[in-house]
Amino acid sequence: MTATMSEPVHHRGSCLCGSVRFETTAPLQAASHCHCSMCRKAHGAAFGSYGSVRAEHHRFVQGQDHVRAYRSSAQVTRSFCAVCGSPLLWHSEAAHADWVAVPLGTLDTPYETPPQKHIFVASKAPWVVICDGYPQQAEG
Repeated sequence: MTATMSEPVHHRGSCLCGSVRFETTAPLQAASHCHCSMCRKAHGAAFGSYGSVRAEHHRFVQGQDHVRAYRSSAQVTRSFCAVCGSPLLWHSEAAHADWVAVPLGTLDTPYETPPQKHIFVASKAPWVVICDGYPQQAEG
């Protein structure tokens, strides 16, 4: 995913070890907190939090040779750092081909949240109680 270098940077992010760095040249849109079992496992957490941006507005600016992709389902590819394992991108070629989702925890710049929602709450970890008031969807 690349963008032209003349576009303004809205967000910068990196992996845990700092090997991979990225930028977005547009504001992140719709934030989702995904409770599906794959996002929980990929993040090692109760849910994965993502902000979406059109693919042409995302670019790796360092360490692209460390980025690996894993096809977690027939429709979804997850990218991560091969050095530290940090999740870097979520992409669905079927449902959202022109968009990528950036894990919000990888951002190094302040993030002003757009509307947020919880998705796949029918699959949430039984020990999680959602009480933030954001909309909840049983599926995606």
